[in-house]
Amino acid sequence: MTTSFDRLFILEMANNHMGDLRHGLKIIREFHEVTRQFPFKFAFKFQYRHLDTFIHPDFKERADIKYVKRFMETRLSGEDFKTMKDETAKLGFVSICTPFDEKSVDLVEAHGFDIIKVASCSFTDWPLLERIVKTDKPLILSTAGASLEEIDQVVAFLEHRSKSFCLMHCVGEYPTLDKQLQLNQIDLFKQRYPQVQIGFSAHEDPANADAVKIAISKGACAFERHIGIATDKYPLNAYSSSPGEIFQWLEAARKAYDICGTSNSRHDISAKEKEDLRGLKRGVFAAGKLKAGDCVDKKNVFLAIPNQQGQLLANDLSKYTEYRLKAAKDANAPILSCDLEIKNLRADIIKIVQELKKLIKESGIKLQNKMECELSHHYGVDKFFQYGCTIISCVNREYCKKIIMLLPGQCNPCHVHKKKEETFHVLYGEVSISLGESERTYKEGELIIVERGVQHSFKSENGAVLEEISTTHYIDDSFYRDSSIMENQNRKTHLTFWADWMYKEIR
Repeated sequence: MTTSFDRLFILEMANNHMGDLRHGLKIIREFHEVTRQFPFKFAFKFQYRHLDTFIHPDFKERADIKYVKRFMETRLSGEDFKTMKDETAKLGFVSICTPFDEKSVDLVEAHGFDIIKVASCSFTDWPLLERIVKTDKPLILSTAGASLEEIDQVVAFLEHRSKSFCLMHCVGEYPTLDKQLQLNQIDLFKQRYPQVQIGFSAHEDPANADAVKIAISKGACAFERHIGIATDKYPLNAYSSSPGEIFQWLEAARKAYDICGTSNSRHDISAKEKEDLRGLKRGVFAAGKLKAGDCVDKKNVFLAIPNQQGQLLANDLSKYTEYRLKAAKDANAPILSCDLEIKNLRADIIKIVQELKKLIKESGIKLQNKMECELSHHYGVDKFFQYGCTIISCVNREYCKKIIMLLPGQCNPCHVHKKKEETFHVLYGEVSISLGESERTYKEGELIIVERGVQHSFKSENGAVLEEISTTHYIDDSFYRDSSIMENQNRKTHLTFWADWMYKEIR
């Protein structure tokens, strides 16, 4: 099960408890008062080191080695750490711990922490990682100082073991100067590891509230910052934030989320936005006197502002939507939605394309990437599967080539060409072709010549693909026996058929 790290803000106490349990509890409680004002998930993080084995025995008393001195001076017992961990749980924090050695992993499990954090210095500590992945805990890993090859290796290591984890961009300079923050690494990680959640572990100046805003805008999900409280006895280091500074940091984060808005789906469009934009949209007006039953299209209307409430807009004029007037309209009159019978053909067109995909796959024909496609629906789109065909124009010069597709049960009605002569080559399936008064069924590989002036029609019981080779095609050179087809000015739908439609969903 994958753990969501979304909007998780991690407060890293590190050694700022100063080896003083009372001071550690004070930090937890004071930061709880800050965090309760914000709508995020919050975690408190500790660091565990088994100091008896973590530091070489010959160096335990060395005050001249910074980290040895720091760790020994801030030492706490396991019982003290458990007391602080229990306090965070009582206050509703997610509990996180960074173990720096294998014995500390044992203690993390014994204390029941929710998440294990891997520090940057341990990112490729393979013995430690091998112990950590044996736990049932989700992981957060900081990447400071790691090469891309090392990050690839650790990501693969964790994915192969089905671990739930978050990868943190991090720069291991304390504090990190603005010019060293390298926040574009968040983009790199999101692109390179698209299945991994990406966060940002911060070591910049505590007064810097800009970095978290940028990280949020880049899609980081989790955020970490060192925290502490300065007292007369205990000073605070240059990269740890006080309660007031954390408040400003979280306030900046809240503002960034407000500005960035909705993720992973289209945001809700406000009524004000719709109204403001509608005033700039062109309305549809009658170009001349129109009668009831006329189809509203670009040939008999014009587009202009201002539009009226309830008026058809230019934005509504789609080739997949048919509008017919219920009553006559004078020239220059607005076309209102209530004046129209509206038929949305998009679902019908998508159904047709889905069937064409099946036929193309079955036939095995090879087509170019971008195909200008014509759906001929002589008696309307709703009767396309009975009457019509699909025509792909390949070239039209002194010679012409087209691909004609007939879906199962489809018939192309009787017509004649006066200017062009054509030859059909059956590429797939069987097709019955009527030439004048005779009819014959043709199979794959056969050729059929249709001379000028010869009435012809064709149909297929199970579907067919034809190659048409002809002289130049003219758009006004098809004359149908049924005069109602000739009167239908909207018997064709033109669309671009893209090759990637063959393997992806059509919307």
